[in-house]
Parts: sequence; structure tokens; C-alpha cells
Amino acid sequence: MALPANFLDELRQRSPIATVIGRTVKLARSGRERKGCCPFHGEKTPSFYVYDDHFHCFGCGEHGDVISFVMKSTGASFMEAVEDLATQAGVEVPKPTPQAAEQAARQAGIAEVLEAAAATYAKWLYEPQGKAALEYLRGRGLADETIKRFGLGWSGEGRGQIAGALRPKDIKPEQLVEAGIMKQGDNGPVDMFFSRVMFPIRDRRGAAISFGGRIMGDGQPKYVNGPETSVFSKRRSLYNLDQARNGARKGAKVIVVEGYMDVIALSQAGFAGAVAPLGTALTEEHLEEIWRVTPEPVICFDGDAAGQRAALKTTELALAQLAPDKSLKLLTLTGGDDPDSLIRKGGPKAFQAVLDKAQPISSALYPMLAGGLARNTPELNAAFLHRLDDVANSIKDKTLAAEYKTHLRKLFYDERSQSRAQSRPAFQPGAKWQKPGPRPVALAPRVAPNADKSDLLRARHMLATFFWHPELIHDLDEAFSHIALPEAESRLRDALHEFSMHAKTLDRAKLLAHLDASGLGGQARDLETTLSRDEGRVFDPLESPADAVQKWWNWYNHMSDIIRILRAQHDEALRDYAARMDDEEAQERLKRYTHLLRQAESGEAGSAEA
Repeated sequence: MALPANFLDELRQRSPIATVIGRTVKLARSGRERKGCCPFHGEKTPSFYVYDDHFHCFGCGEHGDVISFVMKSTGASFMEAVEDLATQAGVEVPKPTPQAAEQAARQAGIAEVLEAAAATYAKWLYEPQGKAALEYLRGRGLADETIKRFGLGWSGEGRGQIAGALRPKDIKPEQLVEAGIMKQGDNGPVDMFFSRVMFPIRDRRGAAISFGGRIMGDGQPKYVNGPETSVFSKRRSLYNLDQARNGARKGAKVIVVEGYMDVIALSQAGFAGAVAPLGTALTEEHLEEIWRVTPEPVICFDGDAAGQRAALKTTELALAQLAPDKSLKLLTLTGGDDPDSLIRKGGPKAFQAVLDKAQPISSALYPMLAGGLARNTPELNAAFLHRLDDVANSIKDKTLAAEYKTHLRKLFYDERSQSRAQSRPAFQPGAKWQKPGPRPVALAPRVAPNADKSDLLRARHMLATFFWHPELIHDLDEAFSHIALPEAESRLRDALHEFSMHAKTLDRAKLLAHLDASGLGGQARDLETTLSRDEGRVFDPLESPADAVQKWWNWYNHMSDIIRILRAQHDEALRDYAARMDDEEAQERLKRYTHLLRQAESGEAGSAEA
């Protein structure tokens, strides 16, 4: 029985060869491929390699695709192997009907027509009628070897020229219409392509399946692709996939770009893994096809607004299909360049320099989602967090989805921590103020407790208050960061701040769990016990947060010299602002120290506007 070629292609796609072979052969990663001991001859040193669409044993020479592997390993006939794989893949084998046989024959005929047309177009490019097109390609920097390797050609002026050229081969206009080279007009078939540079489109095995054509001059549309046919689907096809697969096997990165000339320019410059979609955005089928070649392709976008929208759309599409062995990198070009123009201006090194900066999707995702969003209220921040969670949850692999959720939330809290750090001044008496760095809390000692230990006791009370009221950390850690603590208590303070930056909810149970995980839970409980034993029941679980804040500021105000030092720092900020009143940082510094001084003097938290 003759099976349709498109069915066999779909069956191979739905039956990953490494998965099928891996059920009976232990395979291990070896670069981009997998290898194991050959099942067809006894060996102790692996020489059996599995590629994206075939296997080969360098010991005994066995070679084939997934269907032939099932046949050779089980003794099954061709149809038995197909039916076995179809059952596992959940597809139905076409019934042996005259229509199916006719369809298979028709597709074989289309392939012959397309190859004949490709050869004719390539021949015309080097004839007098193709002189302008050939000069155009050479003017774009293409060598003749490159032009021939990609089979570039010239369509002629149209008006039945391709039909006339192929008539001696007994190829009829109706066949050309079926192949997508001509189209049905009001008065019969007319040329699909005329006065265009021709780009043959081939499938993953190198067979011609359609054409793209670029008009000479400034007419529109600039590029035309052949229509959908029984052998050509834009959703599944990628330009140069056949050569890119060979390049990837030799170690080339697979780079997805926008158009024909980008692919060809990259290939000529030594980047042998370039492919491009055909007039459409990337689809799920495209990504699956690319992942069959490499586990981490690079998707290249222009740096303009349209390019950024395309990047976000592609990223969201890819997320659902991500897996531990399927990811991607994103590369954004700037300065109005595409790969072709960048290589023409700066050569291969210029593109390699930007290629080296391609970001894994895990790194590029957060800035893409956050870009341009207003997040200046709790509601907007909460909505953004929901958005991050929804994006992570779109990943079907639940383990990977959980990892992405943790990763995105960490970036969110780190960003918020850094933003808060940049809005607060460094508290260092006598030092000239500088813009704060990325550290969220000033960890170096600022004000040392008195030798009589009363300040140390107050500082411990202030620290322990947070154990019962973690929700106060956000409001008080700025002031508390200026209190010097012994090393043990300083570690607790750091752990409290870390907890406040990353926890979804600030409550005692979660805080103690965090401290336990940090190895500081016992120290925190010992501190509570010591203070309770020495001072009575200091930590009242029923004490309101407002009462706890008042008590905390009372301890803070009685720290030796704290108000005097704050006043000195405030005066310094005031003098700095008077000297450079148009400086926003000086203004913010003065506002912050005014706020801290007012809190310390009044013993009230949050009553003054920053």
C-alpha cells in the first residue's frame, strides 16, 4: 500500500526517534546528539548515534529513520512498523483507497514539477534576461557560489513563460497551478511570479515544495510566497531548514530570522544554522520543527516596537511548549539593523558580537513583561504579580512551571528591593552623601550601643518586636539599618529583611519557618526566651501593631546620640540641597532625613510624609 508522503512526515514528527529508540536502547547525550551501544551488533564502546531524524552506527553501518528502526529491531514489515508507531502516536493510518494512491501520485508529480521549475529559474538568472537580477544579488554582497547553493533564480517576465519552458517536459499548466507556480485567472492559468528574483523553498529533506519571489524595483508586494498546496504549508515550513539541519549537526547555532536575505547573508558569513518563517509569525509547528534540530535556538528580532511585539508574542507562544530539553534564546538587534545589513556593514564579527549577547528566555522574559507597565500602587503591583504567575502557569511541564514562577517572583521582589534601596540615603555621619548602591539595607555599623549595655538591650527588644509583628519590617527596617548590632543579631536582621523582600505574606509562622531554613530559628527563639525571662512578658501576642510601633520608636529614641546624629545628618542634607537645589537626588535626600528625624523626635512611625 502506498501511503501519502504528508502522513509519513507527520508520523515521523509525532514519533521522536530518540524517544522511540530510547525505549530499548540506553542513550546518553553526546553534544547535540545521543549515543549508545548498537542494538544490531554486540559492542561495549558506544558507536550508535541518534540524530534528530535518523540513526547511524559507525560500527556496523546500520542506518535509517524511526520507521526503519522499528522494522530492523522487531522484524516488522513496513506497514506493521507504521501501524505500531501510529498507535503510539495517536494517529490513524490512511485506508488503502484509490483516492489515497492517487493523492500520493499527485504529490510525487508536484515535487517533479517544482524541481523542474527551480532548475529553469536558476538557468534564466545567468541568461541575458536575468542580468539585472544577478547584478542585484551580487550588489547585495552574494557570491556566485552562494547564489548557486541556494538555487536562486529569475522568474522571467511572466505571461506564460514558465509554462512554455516546461511544456517540452510534458508539464501542463494545470500541474503548475497545482504546484503553486501559476494561478487560475479569468482567462486561464497565469503566472504567480513575474519579474522577480526567485528563492526555492525546500522541506527538511531538501525537496522543493514552493517558491518565494522578490520584485525588482520598488513595487508591492516586495515579496510573494507560493500559495498553500498539498506539499506546502506556511505554518509548518521554514526557509533553509534543510541546510540549517546539516549546519546544526556540525555545531552551528540555529538562528531564526525574518527573511530570505537575512538567512542567505548569515549562511554566507559562516552562520550555517539560519532559518526563517515564510511571511508569517512563528507558529507552534515552526517551534516544534526547530526543536527537532536543536534544544535551544536563537530567535532574532528587530529592535523597533514591531520587533518587540513579535518577541513577546513568540515568547508567550513558546512558553506552553517549554520543557527541560526545549528552550530558546532571544536576540534583539538595535540601530535599525537586520542580520543582512549588520553583516554587510561590520562583517561576521559584528553579528557574532550581538549573537553572544542573546539571552535565555528565562532572563529576557521578566523585562519584556514589565516594560512600560505602571506599577505605582499596591493594586497594580498585585495585578503584575498575577500576570507573572499566569505566564509561568502557562508552561505545561508543571515542574518547570514552578521553577519559572519562583524565578519571576524573585525578580519582582529583587526589583522592588533595589528600588527602595535607591530611594533611601546611606546613613554615615560626616561622609559626603552619594547615590545609594543596590544593597537594600545598610549593613555596616552606624551607631554603636553604649558600653553599659542598655543600648544593646534596647536594640534586641527592637529586633524581637519583628518576630511577633513581621508586617512592621517594611516600615521600620530603614531606621533599624542604622543601628549597630553584634554579629549574631546582625545576621538575624539581614534574614528579616530578606524575608520581607520575598515573602508573599508577612506573618510569624512563615517568618519562623524562614529563620529555621536559614539556620537562625533557634537563635531567634533563644532571644525571645532571654528577653521574656529578664523582663517579664515583653512580647504580648495580643499587642496591637500600633502599640508595638509606639514601643519600638520609644526604644529607638533612647538609643545614645541617635537624634543628635540624625540632626547633624539632616543639617548636612539641608546644606547640600541649598548648594544644588535643582538636583533631584539632593532634594530626595533632604526629604528622607527630614522624615527620619521627625519620626525619631516624635516617636511615631509613618506619621510624616517622606
